[in-house]
Amino acid sequence: MKSLKRINYSHYINYVVIAVFTMVFSAISLAGGRLDSSLLFLFEKMAISIILAVSLSVVVGFLGELSLGHAGFMCVGAYMGGKLSVVLEPVLGNAVPNLLISLVAGGIVAAICGFIIGMPALRLRGDYLAIVTLAFGEIVRSIFLNSSDETFGGTLGLDTPRFDKKYLFIFAFLMVLLTLLIVQNFIRSKHGRAVTAIRDNEIAARACGINVTKYKLLAFIISAFFAGIAGVLYSFSNYTVQSASFDYNYSIEILVMVVLGGMGNINGAIVSATLITFLNTKLATVLTGDLAVLQNLIYALILIVIVIYNNAPALKSFRDTHNISLFIKKLVRSKHDPASIKDDAAKWDVVPTKIEMNEILSIDMKPQNLGSDKPSKGGDK
Repeated sequence: MKSLKRINYSHYINYVVIAVFTMVFSAISLAGGRLDSSLLFLFEKMAISIILAVSLSVVVGFLGELSLGHAGFMCVGAYMGGKLSVVLEPVLGNAVPNLLISLVAGGIVAAICGFIIGMPALRLRGDYLAIVTLAFGEIVRSIFLNSSDETFGGTLGLDTPRFDKKYLFIFAFLMVLLTLLIVQNFIRSKHGRAVTAIRDNEIAARACGINVTKYKLLAFIISAFFAGIAGVLYSFSNYTVQSASFDYNYSIEILVMVVLGGMGNINGAIVSATLITFLNTKLATVLTGDLAVLQNLIYALILIVIVIYNNAPALKSFRDTHNISLFIKKLVRSKHDPASIKDDAAKWDVVPTKIEMNEILSIDMKPQNLGSDKPSKGGDK
């Protein structure tokens, strides 16, 4: 029972929520329930956004480095995983083995790109690193854009097999759980503590013997790997992969998800990614025709309101007293009854000692003239 009390259940809330969500809607989908195809596509986009936001949090939130090339790693995974799926389709068909192999391959290729770019880039800091990663994303996009039609489709894009909508969102959310499992355990390990130490004070981390380059590179590789997995899921959720979808605006949108959810806050990144994806999808659906020009304006205004609410000093007291985490703590926290408090078992009359307590309390603590048999001036002996 003592070991169960030591478990911090707040670390597993995100697993439970996502797992319950996946099981409920997968049961409806597999049981033949009529789920709208647009809703299933929204679920796929939400899962992809969560993976991107959580993976970028490793670099931006926990390492403290600004990266604007996350869409570039996603682009690598989308094209490489999509191309492999096209090659494997005559043999394996558009089935689960094809999806799994493509996920692994796309993630590994993206991680290799993260290692190649990270070696020289992570010796830079701040704005310089942001510029280098932004340039990487644009270079990758240009390479695939100018490829031949036989390799990666060129300007028209790469035609990829569309996975069944009834099942793809299930695999997408399973990948979300895998991402959370690896990222959260990495952050809470000694390696994650080394990464956060580098973020807090790189000079002090070096002085403590932490290999700064090693841990920066490790965080960059993990982030790139899951961005590649998100790219493969994107290729299976669309019939065509086009490089124009992975421009720097998309990298900034992923960065907004991380910043809006809170730097180094994984649960916040999940909520923010879900909210932004939902807003983008619904605004694109509602605002059609001449009203489509208002989509970006309304989206920007909503983000401004959310940022002001999260950061305005005048609203701090309201945020502290009205938030979801405080509400959950009130529900979970047990009420302390003063009548249930028991007396301390370690009372003086039951503690075993070599001498009686009354003898200890009766000892005269006044200074004596050591080495003399004569009584002191006060008459004490």
